[in-house]
Amino acid sequence: AQFAFQENEIKLLTAEIERLKNFGCLGVSPSLEGLRDENAKLKYRLNFLKKSLQEERSKSVKSMININSCLQEIFGAAIQAAYPDLENPPLVVTPSQQPKFGDYQCNSAMGISQILLKTREQKVIPREIAEKIAKNIPANDCIEKVEIAGPGFINVHLRKDFVSKQLSSLLINGVQPPAIGKRKKVVVDFSSPNIAKEMHVGHLRSTIIGESMCRLFEFAGYDVLRLNHLGDWGTQFGMLIAHLQDKFPDYLTVSPPIGDLQAFYKESKRRFDTEEEFKKRAYQCVVLLQSKNPDFIKAWNLICDVSRREFQKIYNCLDITIIERGESFYHEMMKDIVKEFEDKGFVQVDDGRKVVFVPGFPVPLTIMKSDGGYTYDTSDLAALKHRLCEEKGDILIYVVDSGQSVHFQTVFAAGQMIGWYDPKVTRVAHAAFGVVLGEDKKKFKTRSGDTVRLIDLLEEGLKRAMDKLKDKERDKVLTPEELKAAQTSVAFGCIKYADLSHNRLNDYVFSFDKMLDDRGNTAAYLLYAFTRIRAIARLANIDEQMLRKAAREEVLVLDHEKEWKLGKCILRFPEILQKILEDLLLHTLCDYLYELATTFTEFYDSCYCVEKDRQTGQIVKVNMWRLLLCEATATVMAKGFDILGIKPVQRM
Repeated sequence: AQFAFQENEIKLLTAEIERLKNFGCLGVSPSLEGLRDENAKLKYRLNFLKKSLQEERSKSVKSMININSCLQEIFGAAIQAAYPDLENPPLVVTPSQQPKFGDYQCNSAMGISQILLKTREQKVIPREIAEKIAKNIPANDCIEKVEIAGPGFINVHLRKDFVSKQLSSLLINGVQPPAIGKRKKVVVDFSSPNIAKEMHVGHLRSTIIGESMCRLFEFAGYDVLRLNHLGDWGTQFGMLIAHLQDKFPDYLTVSPPIGDLQAFYKESKRRFDTEEEFKKRAYQCVVLLQSKNPDFIKAWNLICDVSRREFQKIYNCLDITIIERGESFYHEMMKDIVKEFEDKGFVQVDDGRKVVFVPGFPVPLTIMKSDGGYTYDTSDLAALKHRLCEEKGDILIYVVDSGQSVHFQTVFAAGQMIGWYDPKVTRVAHAAFGVVLGEDKKKFKTRSGDTVRLIDLLEEGLKRAMDKLKDKERDKVLTPEELKAAQTSVAFGCIKYADLSHNRLNDYVFSFDKMLDDRGNTAAYLLYAFTRIRAIARLANIDEQMLRKAAREEVLVLDHEKEWKLGKCILRFPEILQKILEDLLLHTLCDYLYELATTFTEFYDSCYCVEKDRQTGQIVKVNMWRLLLCEATATVMAKGFDILGIKPVQRM
């Protein structure tokens, strides 16, 4: 659409320049500063448009095409031509489920039939509407033919040369995302553990889902800010600092050897609950910390640093990149938040507390406690405003468990109410997720009933992955380095994939046995499939340089039904990513990668890539176009793995 607009403008400008030329008005093209007369301005604008169109086209040539979006544009134009007076007609284009129904289907006729009946009292059967749409399909490069089926489905058959060209482009240029237009800023809030508490299995989902969302938006060309909203401020630090003073009185000069911060936290909590004198001192410590007393700030930093080191061990294992910006970062902004809500008349006083009622939500936000302290509500409002007004976020995503849904809906509604953002312009979303369950379908706990520590879970994953590899006798064929790489790839890849392959809105059962199974929709199966695909060309003595040369010279023949099925499946990658950018449901990508791997297996079982002599085993023929299909499959799988945060290995 953008190209069409620019081309149209170029035509109009060219015509205007010709008109001026006929009047003898055009001289030589002046510098930018010297653009005084109308004809020179037109010529400059024309050159600028031609250059920008050329740049956009070269970017676009390298990008993968979203075939579904292309078909939507084509059918959108056809519907507009067939029914020009119809406002916002339904536009439904989906991949066909069965080859006999073509490659895609346009199912808009039924919806249009309903609209005509309701708004104009015209009874038109959907099949007639479908025929009218089909007659108005504009000239295009991708559709071979359309057929009307059943009550009014339009079955679309793609052109083989179009699909072949797109696959060649993918092999030459790599997996390039479709252009997104203006580069938007995305702020993702994820992981968010609490200082002085160990990361547990509950933090696993936010960390894995958030990282994958960031990778997806970055790949799509967005400017992504990854934020770790640490629980690093609040009344609990009073008891921690008081306990630190008692246990390590020389903490200001000698760094205290706090090995087990979890035990340290439990000790201070027990004292806070049982010793009245300690409790009073803990409250005094909070006051001194909030007034920025240097000794207390140092104590606070010491405790935070111990936690940071422990968190980083987990982030290193899971390959997580994140910027710390805890509650303390927003502390100085909170008084201004309270004042802003007061100035606009939104604050009510309830039993000494300052609260804000948001229309449509029964429970108010408490922005100041009766003792003058701030709350999570205040902190989250301050964070929301900073991300909108200072960071200038176009899209804000909070990857936090479903239990916080009402809280975030209320906070976001308060932000709209006070005028910080317009939801029609700025997208603010809570990417909620369910809890992790044990195999007994109850909340995942240790046998003693404690929360499962995340570091223990990761270490158990490493142990089980190695056991699995040794069961398969991989230790006999891999070098120690290759075995170690396969162990970490399988262990952490399986833990991530088991989470991401489930709809995040649902609870899911954590089972090492299921996630390490090399059959079915698991990372173990996909990683092994990927390694086998990569090995096909290598075993045929075809190196990367030969594949690159072939990609430029060979035509990808898609005559066999399994070649055709695989080629179309590969090219659905951009539409899968587009869907996830809209609904933030990453299991769609996992389902797609599993479908791609199984479709490849069908192709490989039916189509010889490398033909060998049955007696000698010598290679007699290499079907290069099929090796290129193998390479295209592996290239898309590798990018899918990268978005999911999974690291494949060359040998497994």
